[in-house]
Amino acid sequence: MGALPGLIFFLSVLPALPGPPNVVLLMGDDHGWEEVGYNGHPLLKTPTLDKMAAEGLRMDRFYSAHPSCSPTRGSVLTGRHPNRYGTFHPGCSLRPEEISVASLLKKAGYATAHFGKWHVGPVKASSPTNPGAMGFDEWLSHDNFFELDPVLSRNGGEPKRYEGEGSEVIVDEAIRFIDRSVKTEDPFLVVIWFGSPHEPYQALEEDLALYEELPDDFPEREVALTSNETGKRVKRPLKEVIRERFAEITAMDRAIGKLRDHLKSEGLHEDTILWYCGDNGIPPSGLVESRFRALKGSIYEGGTRVPGVIEWPARIKQPQVSKVNAVTSDMLPTLCELAGVPLPERPLDGISLVPMLDGTMKERGKPICFWDFRGAKRDNSEPYIDPELQKGTTPLVKLMGGKPTRDFANSRFSEIRDGDFAGARAILDGRYKLFIGGGREGEAELYDLVKDPGERSDLAKGKPELAGKLRAQLTEWQESVLGSLLGEDYP
Repeated sequence: MGALPGLIFFLSVLPALPGPPNVVLLMGDDHGWEEVGYNGHPLLKTPTLDKMAAEGLRMDRFYSAHPSCSPTRGSVLTGRHPNRYGTFHPGCSLRPEEISVASLLKKAGYATAHFGKWHVGPVKASSPTNPGAMGFDEWLSHDNFFELDPVLSRNGGEPKRYEGEGSEVIVDEAIRFIDRSVKTEDPFLVVIWFGSPHEPYQALEEDLALYEELPDDFPEREVALTSNETGKRVKRPLKEVIRERFAEITAMDRAIGKLRDHLKSEGLHEDTILWYCGDNGIPPSGLVESRFRALKGSIYEGGTRVPGVIEWPARIKQPQVSKVNAVTSDMLPTLCELAGVPLPERPLDGISLVPMLDGTMKERGKPICFWDFRGAKRDNSEPYIDPELQKGTTPLVKLMGGKPTRDFANSRFSEIRDGDFAGARAILDGRYKLFIGGGREGEAELYDLVKDPGERSDLAKGKPELAGKLRAQLTEWQESVLGSLLGEDYP
């Protein structure tokens, strides 16, 4: 007993262990890798993202799990490839049995909220895949995308119009939630998914003015996109359209800066993870030129390589640039490790990037696989969720089937057929990427992305052993994914 006072003194002078970090996940809609100043864009003004890249961790080889929005968003929430649960393309919902990063962190004491684009199911109260069902305490969200003066649903209620620039509207709501969380001393997970820069483009005059004088040698061509007046497809000059797109990106960047400044003024910036990325590559309406091959919708680099940057001053004390492959599916495993939360007992496709945050990850150790599912058609397949529950409520400009709202779908699979392995797919392991499905089905292409990021020189015939090895790994992964699609992962 005589040693006890000395022990008490020793414990009292030890530094207090830090609590779990706050987390803010930010995602741009259709924001491609090249559309930031820090990646060398000659025209775009993105001062906030440039500062984050200069002061935090810049991930030069960061990927979306899919070349389109709904599937990628599902990968962020679940840490799994979206084909595992039937979120094959935009407009597919999650499945209610999926375990989200919000649910996991909520159990660990986090206050959780979602703001902005959801697009993995309706946001209405009765939806079994709304943000609340996926672990978010609060949400002000849209079924799909939005522009100025967005119409959003708060916690599943009737949609309401919120006046203002869309990105700033949801950031202001996020700031209010953060301030409330701080008062209760809860760590927070805030997910902010912007509606920008998805078309149809719409921006404030102050942002449009920044791009009044585009170069005289700008390409002379028209692009197809949605009309803000009719909601239908129109063709407009690229120069006119790009001015609006760039203005939206700058407005989104400014809103991120407002959030970042607030975190600093409230003393929260130091121990808050601020993680930004895009959800897929540049769409046809937004492309001027690119060093990458293809666009949104393709699993060539132009469809899946996106901006990726993380700030966390308490842990990332010096600026870093990582050339290691990383993907949106890595978010859940990374955050679970940092929060001390066990991973779900089911196949995950992401890995923890904690060593990357510390500057010690020199290689990934696990391939990243991509797959645009084009499986065998099912006639009269059973809906996974009652279609009435899959009907959206939040209106947007773009009409589909004459409707200003979006409905969702997800189908049950009771068997796997040979044709289910089809569709464009790829495996990325280190510097090499094997791609199948670009031409004749079954033909493989192999690229060295370090020497050839534009995927111009096919090495498959010159490196048959490597191509065969990667192909076998890709097929084995597909078998695992299709097992999940049958529901094998659910109790």
